[in-house]
Amino acid sequence: MKAIEIARRLAALGQMEDARRAYSLAIHESGGADPAGELEAAVYILQSGGDYRTSYTCFQSLYNRGHFQEEILPLMEKVFYEPNIRLLKGRYERNCKLLEKYPYLFRRDFLPFEELPIQFFPYDDHNGYVPFYPAQKRFGDFINFKNPVVSRNFFRDLDNPILADDVYSQYELEYLNDNVRKSENIGRENHIYLHYTSWEVFCSYLQCLNMRPLLEDTKLVFLVEDEIGQYPIDFKARFGIDYSQYPVKPLGIREVNRLIWHTQLSSHNGGDFFNEIFNNHPNLLVLPSIMMSNIEMLIDDSRKVMELAENVTQAIDAASPWSNPRVTTELYYMRDRTDKDCLVARYLADEVATYGLDPASRIAPAIFLQPHFPNMVCSLRANTNGQTVVESGNDDILRASPLFRCFKYIKTFTPMRRFTTSHGATVKFMYRMAEEQAERFMKAEERAQAEGGGASPKRGKNGPEAEDEKISVVSDVISERIFNRSFMIDPENRLYKDCVAVRFEDGKLNPKATFTALAAFLDLPYTESMTYCSLAGQRDPESLKGNDRGFDPAAIYRTYDEYINDDERYFIEYFMRDVYVYYGYNFLWYDGKTVTESDVDRLVEGFTTLNSFIYKTWKRVFDKAEATQNGKRVDAALEKQLQKQLLDKRMKEFEENRKRNAKILLEGLRFVNKNGQPLRMMPKLELDPALLEQPLYH
Repeated sequence: MKAIEIARRLAALGQMEDARRAYSLAIHESGGADPAGELEAAVYILQSGGDYRTSYTCFQSLYNRGHFQEEILPLMEKVFYEPNIRLLKGRYERNCKLLEKYPYLFRRDFLPFEELPIQFFPYDDHNGYVPFYPAQKRFGDFINFKNPVVSRNFFRDLDNPILADDVYSQYELEYLNDNVRKSENIGRENHIYLHYTSWEVFCSYLQCLNMRPLLEDTKLVFLVEDEIGQYPIDFKARFGIDYSQYPVKPLGIREVNRLIWHTQLSSHNGGDFFNEIFNNHPNLLVLPSIMMSNIEMLIDDSRKVMELAENVTQAIDAASPWSNPRVTTELYYMRDRTDKDCLVARYLADEVATYGLDPASRIAPAIFLQPHFPNMVCSLRANTNGQTVVESGNDDILRASPLFRCFKYIKTFTPMRRFTTSHGATVKFMYRMAEEQAERFMKAEERAQAEGGGASPKRGKNGPEAEDEKISVVSDVISERIFNRSFMIDPENRLYKDCVAVRFEDGKLNPKATFTALAAFLDLPYTESMTYCSLAGQRDPESLKGNDRGFDPAAIYRTYDEYINDDERYFIEYFMRDVYVYYGYNFLWYDGKTVTESDVDRLVEGFTTLNSFIYKTWKRVFDKAEATQNGKRVDAALEKQLQKQLLDKRMKEFEENRKRNAKILLEGLRFVNKNGQPLRMMPKLELDPALLEQPLYH
């Protein structure tokens, strides 16, 4: 029986909720083949109090396909348009009044509201509209005027004043207004020229835009249709304003309004390489990776200094050496000081962050920030609907941080590296750190004993906590790797509204194509500083001992055979096969076969390489465990036996956890957030084929 037949029966029985569900299914089931059924379903859902958006979308689709237009349009107007006419007309008239007085709009022949060629049908309560074109008898695509996405490279060329065509996004208009510096601040003509190719269309969009906050600073110049020939205007000749008489003003803390968030996908993903590319950029405030905990401490320290100082002199003295008098003075007198203000102040006062900064640039710089965590750890669980939920404590910290909420404009990019390579590099790094720490720990104990039998670090009955005694260990990196879905977008996370994933291999092999495209996405000019790696003026620095410098591609082809074996590689590729396909990585170990539970058990039991490093490092932890009985420490032989049992138990837990979670993933690689909303892949940065220097890496 078809869904629509079931829906009709349920409706006849008065079971409205079930009927609505069946009618919704009928709309999808139709696939456009049953317009009458779709109309019936949409009308029922609307009249019975269901989700109006389902009906709205269905009506829009039917109308555009030429079905029931004489019935649908009056219905749409009555339900969705007419209740909002007063709001739309009022906004239009307010905008017209403001623009009539604005000196840099050179037309005043605003159309009467009733003659506007576009009607906007409100879709939701969040600035969402669907345009309707009466002359063409069609609905356009959904528009969210405050969608937090900068869709084009406005700042590609800073040699001339900014010029952009047909900008109708409220968010993008405010973005331009908030990030282009005033002409008076840089001592040259620096208005934002907005060219609109149709006066009638421009007038129509005034129903939905809010022009008031855009006009206060008189930064905008509106050029309509053939007025584009006036670009750029000689303000001295035409308006008697000579901006060259103004000196360049130092950047104010609140002139910095945008954040470029360089996310940490996982360990050893090429983050330092990307930091070094953007270092020295004339339109960025850049520091190397900073631990998230240190960022929070830095902000808290700045706040305390400002709050405890009795006057600005004390604030300047207390802030030294991490600040300078001008920035500290501005921060001290600032009302409603935020975490963002404290962070920007620290960046503006830092010689490394401002090393390549152009103080006379047309645009305010962005903060380039990579908040770093010791490791990116996610967990998986099945919810009551049987969906696989991805959770991350690190992500929760970032989402809750007031710092990120204070930035109105955020661009996010995530470096990505072949996962088996990144995994091998991570194991190598973890083991090296553990060995170096163990050596330091041993020497400290030897010194303590040589200096008079000083006590060794305290010991606990279950062994020392690795973090408390700073005993570094190799964790279950392979589980952390396949659980980590940081490259997937959570639709409810503000930080990922405007984001892209960038492959490390592309940056190494095709730097011009990669960083031209990345600069365009981030709305930056592609500058000479992006053609090399640097850190505060030093070319091709060694960001970490043993790292390959600059554009050396060795890191791409290194296999790390000592730190990862073929079973581990196969396991990673299989459980990340969706990612490999989406981002263009070929399989080197996974052979395309179906993997069963018994295959998982066999693969996990073959993790001998990773297990050897886990065992060696965790053994040091349990070797320090004290065993007691009746309050007294047991003899050395028994203690050694119990330590071995604890270590074996921990290794068994790792193995069981891997198998249990892998079997969850065997159900399918479909993931949701805590609220059951599906996660989707972050868009991949697409390169211009004409700029490729080498074939794309696969």
